[in-house]
Amino acid sequence: MLALLPLLQAGDTGSRVLYVGGTVAGVPNKCQLRINVVEADALTVTSKASSFQIPYGEVNTIEYGLRVSRRYLEAVLISPVFLVAKKKTHFLTIGYTDAEGKQQAMVLQVGSGEIRSLLVSLEARTGRRVEYQDEEARKAGKG
Repeated sequence: MLALLPLLQAGDTGSRVLYVGGTVAGVPNKCQLRINVVEADALTVTSKASSFQIPYGEVNTIEYGLRVSRRYLEAVLISPVFLVAKKKTHFLTIGYTDAEGKQQAMVLQVGSGEIRSLLVSLEARTGRRVEYQDEEARKAGKG
């Protein structure tokens, strides 16, 4: 069974993200999505219920932010060592113009293992620079 795991995951393309909020109709908040930036002309956003594309030329904002918090709950329940550890939550905002000419935005929570490659791919495909919310986000986003 373990030998088949890579084959099962191979069909699962794109970065897994959590749609935190935004203006996209039909996508509920706190919804799991996949973003695929492999296609040459548009990024594909897929949920369990639907799928849509955003042409790279219509993307007008890429913003990256980071929320850092201490692990207080883990420190109380498990060990005080967790007070030293910081939990980093990565947020990506993609702004774009839809087919009707209206401005839309998606705020996504992205896993730490996928944020750098997603930022680099979006910069390359859209031709737009990532805007960083602060210096700590710039450091985390660039590695």
